[in-house]
Amino acid sequence: MAAALHSPDVKGPRRFPTVLTAGFRFYFLSAGLFAVFSMLAWTLWLAAQAAGGDVATVPMSMAPHLWHAHEMLYGYTVAVMAGFFITAVPNWTGTREAGRVFVTASGCVWLSGRLGIWFSGVFDPVAVGLVDLAFIPILSTAILGRLAKKSQARNMIFLFLLTALFLGNLLMHLDWIGWSNNTAEAGVRVGIFASAAMIAIVGGRVVPAFTRNALNREGYGVSLPQSNAWLDRAGILLALLATLGSLPFVPEVLFGSVCFAAGGVNLVRLSGWRGWAVRKSPILWILHVAYLLLAVGYLLYGSALMLSFMSETAALHLLAAGAIGSMTLAMMTRASLGHSGRPLKVSRPIALAYLMVVAAALTRSFGSLAFDYFPVMLVSGFLWTGAFALFAWVYFPILAMPRPASRSD
Repeated sequence: MAAALHSPDVKGPRRFPTVLTAGFRFYFLSAGLFAVFSMLAWTLWLAAQAAGGDVATVPMSMAPHLWHAHEMLYGYTVAVMAGFFITAVPNWTGTREAGRVFVTASGCVWLSGRLGIWFSGVFDPVAVGLVDLAFIPILSTAILGRLAKKSQARNMIFLFLLTALFLGNLLMHLDWIGWSNNTAEAGVRVGIFASAAMIAIVGGRVVPAFTRNALNREGYGVSLPQSNAWLDRAGILLALLATLGSLPFVPEVLFGSVCFAAGGVNLVRLSGWRGWAVRKSPILWILHVAYLLLAVGYLLYGSALMLSFMSETAALHLLAAGAIGSMTLAMMTRASLGHSGRPLKVSRPIALAYLMVVAAALTRSFGSLAFDYFPVMLVSGFLWTGAFALFAWVYFPILAMPRPASRSD
């Protein structure tokens, strides 16, 4: 597997499909399609419950709500991370991009994990765990090799977060195998907070930078987005501490305090990035909205633990469906355009998809304050499904077909 990273692209009679020629192509398209499938399956199961019926048999061995949580994190979100890292790390380090053989082989491992989890009611749980757990180490090894070559010390933090994601996934599988007691919920929590910390780091770099570049091009006449080094360090450190705090043995008061501080500091960071100035550009305002949901999600989760201000589950969904969902969609749509040589401007259907994924998160987190559980869940689920169906429809030709001959990287 590691050798495939450095192998030359396959040409001639062994030519690979376009979707397998780059990490962002395969993983972004797969993530988008999987987001539709997995959320639709979950929503239809809920619809059966709401109608007073039941699904007699399900193919997975775990409770459907845990399948849903696992696949949104360790299926969808990790796929987006893979597409991002496989594409971005070579750019950071000036090293060669992952070859088609690696994209294909690692993609098969990811897909095998999804099939194993879906049909876990049939397969041995240890075998399912081994297959599903294999993907993050493969991705981490690919990243480590490149970062080590170019002394990318500051980016080594991503390996810590990938390790945290692996640990969260492991906690879920240990519970399902029967080797631990009630650790699956903790595994969900660790996965959400590790992913949120990724957003605090990557979003803290790209949101002000992309905004500043756009406003410079437009000759913006007032102050440009500003980043404060001390605030940036504090925001990232607190997000990392929140990831550690999500582990089962950490006292809730301490965890809640760290989350509350992380939300406050990252909200102050966001306030200096001039989000209002890019309100007419969907490809930019979605980044600011996603980071806002991150900061507010931290605040509400801290409040849920310390003050019982709202339910812990609702706050987690603001981080998961809100911050993670909207930021991953934003990054996939932008990176796919840039790396396929297209202008950085999204179409109206994608702007609508941005609105829908944010609406899905807000509905899921706050809708139950005024409405019954099932209508809220169904509306939220169909909004999410519709958002990613739009992404898959618009971006399938961009990701699965060769770029126009007139364009270049």
